[in-house]
Amino acid sequence: MKVFITGGSGYLGRSTIPALVRAGHEVSALARSDASAAAVSELGAKPVHGSMSSLDVLRDAAAAADGVIHLGFDGTSDAAQADLAAATAMQEGTRGVYVHTGGVWVYGNTDGVATEESPQNPPQITAWRAANEAQVLSRGHAVLVMPGVVFGRDGGLLPHFFRGSIIGDGSNHWALVHVDDIADLYVRALTAPAGSTYIGVSFNMHVADFFTGKPSMSYAEALDQMGPIAEAFALDQQLSGDKARRELGWAPRHLADNLGEVVDQR
Repeated sequence: MKVFITGGSGYLGRSTIPALVRAGHEVSALARSDASAAAVSELGAKPVHGSMSSLDVLRDAAAAADGVIHLGFDGTSDAAQADLAAATAMQEGTRGVYVHTGGVWVYGNTDGVATEESPQNPPQITAWRAANEAQVLSRGHAVLVMPGVVFGRDGGLLPHFFRGSIIGDGSNHWALVHVDDIADLYVRALTAPAGSTYIGVSFNMHVADFFTGKPSMSYAEALDQMGPIAEAFALDQQLSGDKARRELGWAPRHLADNLGEVVDQR
């Protein structure tokens, strides 16, 4: 397939582009700067110059591809509107599958192990996602991938969190996935049925298991120091990636017995 990807020079993209190339796909990637263009070229993709707000560029690039993977994030003050506008433009352009990125934080505290069918109770920082995702899944051949907390290759949120303190006593769970494993799921999602949603989580762990010896702070202190993202980090979440394993043959290689890979990021 010819695949157009946004966020190709970002954390997820740096694993997803090589995974697409290994699978035999021809990849083009949005690049908002010369540095980004050089980065995606080195990974094996053809750069498409533009930004997340370049809607005509997104539409045309999607139209020239057989499939689209949207990993990019605008990061503006109105992220919800920017994300939906970009998704809409690419869905208008593409004649094939469109793979959208969500996230498992929308499930809130899960009270056990949640699946794609579980009710959502998102923290403030991700409350906007549900409405966007409903619109995306209602159009064309759309597929939603919802990564857990992504780790590996010295990136993601964990290295930043490890520099601080644990919130509470660490008895809550986080749902994790290695960046190479979630990249593999994105590639597989290109073959998924329209309207499908997949949780990208390979294992769940007690926060205390990989924050041994860290100082703790109260939830109020965390909100004061970290802002709204503290609510997400304080969630108690366990989620299942069994649907992706069952329907797409996803087989994550970095599981709970690879705890050292997580701890090494401290």
